[in-house]
Amino acid sequence: MHWSQVEVGALARAASCAPSVHNSQPWVLEVPNGVLRLYERFDVSLPRHDPTGRDRVLSCGAALANLDLAVRVLGWRPEVELLPSPVRPDLVAEIRAAERGEAKPDELNRYSAIFQRSSYRSPFALHHVPPRVLRLLGDTAAGPGTEARLVQSRTEAAPLAELLAHAGQLLRADRAYQRELTAWTAQLREPPSPETTLPWSGLVRADTHLPDTVTLTERVAAESLLIVLTADDTRRDQLHAGAALERAWLAAITEGLVGSVLTQPLHLPEVRAGLIEKLDLPGYPQAILRVGYPVTATPGRVLAPTGVGKRG
Repeated sequence: MHWSQVEVGALARAASCAPSVHNSQPWVLEVPNGVLRLYERFDVSLPRHDPTGRDRVLSCGAALANLDLAVRVLGWRPEVELLPSPVRPDLVAEIRAAERGEAKPDELNRYSAIFQRSSYRSPFALHHVPPRVLRLLGDTAAGPGTEARLVQSRTEAAPLAELLAHAGQLLRADRAYQRELTAWTAQLREPPSPETTLPWSGLVRADTHLPDTVTLTERVAAESLLIVLTADDTRRDQLHAGAALERAWLAAITEGLVGSVLTQPLHLPEVRAGLIEKLDLPGYPQAILRVGYPVTATPGRVLAPTGVGKRG
């Protein structure tokens, strides 16, 4: 299999649009002899935000999900091998074009959504996400040992809000963490969040407003939140989680939704353990995806553009 320069460009662009920790894109894509090789960049290090590198691996998993879709849209069925080399720990995946296969309509729609995806850091519209759509997101995210579990607003909003508030207080007071956050956001020219308050702001900065627990519980209960879980907590599991997160997010976009991700609180051991215990989670929480309708648009579907499909 030989990819043309145009096809390599399409694959690289799809990977570059994946969500990543602080928009750092901690991966490198190479295409030797027609094989797509995705490498993790260990030099992209955030010791205070991402001490174990979990968010970096999740980011690579999201890029892998986009590459999988791009290969399908180019008219091939991808064959993916995770962590294929014991002597190259930075090589997270190899993708080969196994056989010809026309992309399905939902794959075309999710591929289109790759280039529309962005983090929505504001309150959602009051229009609730239908159960059918939430089931679709869960089904789309499901993979090997991976699921996206919906937070039950009546029984789980309060304990989740307590844990988010605890994380917010610790992170806002952590001066080393705040210095690292300031340095990275300045380097990447990351725009400030329009809502510097929980749960919408995502990252907790020194000026982030922390609402009281009652208010935060009401906000959490009003949102649709999906916790991406894995059966184990290995690097392979984290890659699967990143891919599942991106699949669910792209599916949300095709349904007219917007979203954003929370991972920051999960780096505090007591918060992660508290989520497992208080929400009775059957695995390890890797990320929280919040989805809803934007306040400035009417709910509707996003269709794949004309002409995107199988190519020779």
